[in-house]
Amino acid sequence: MRLVRLLAGVAVVAVAGLVLAAPAAGQQPAAGLRRPDVIFVPTAQNVVDAMLEMAKVTKNDIVYDLGCGDGRIVIAAAKLGARGVGIDIDPQRIKEARENAKTAGVEDRVQFLEADLFTTDISEATVVTLFLLPSLNLKLQPKLFKELKPGTRIVSHVFDMGDWKPEQTREVDYRSIFLWTISANSGK
Repeated sequence: MRLVRLLAGVAVVAVAGLVLAAPAAGQQPAAGLRRPDVIFVPTAQNVVDAMLEMAKVTKNDIVYDLGCGDGRIVIAAAKLGARGVGIDIDPQRIKEARENAKTAGVEDRVQFLEADLFTTDISEATVVTLFLLPSLNLKLQPKLFKELKPGTRIVSHVFDMGDWKPEQTREVDYRSIFLWTISANSGK
């Protein structure tokens, strides 16, 4: 029953995100960026920790969080010694993420970009984290295959990648986490 409630809640958040992300009549996004595809829904800290553990993040990693929101995943990775880049199209979230990084004392290890995750170069990533809708994960897949090097790990919270089967799946408080690794044959 708890799982059904969780799935129903995720569905409501997804629909609300699509509705709220739709442009209001006559409004244009700032600086030529399009509007956010979803509303910000924070990832619980225990899920953040599990995602980074699942990806085996070390001080040698560069963690990119696509749709980074308040920056919590990138900040947690920096606390493990990794470097991180958070990308979000929402200027308010980027401002909040930068403030959170400063408060956490990791601003020298992280960078937050107000940018479109579909057009921003992510080729330096060794780990990519996602909490996006299924349609966005699928739309992002060709970019992941094209830009990421073999060995790059991808971890998604709640939503999978369609026919691309994960190497690992973990449940944390009734939330699914999926792991994939880019190989030389990924996307072919």
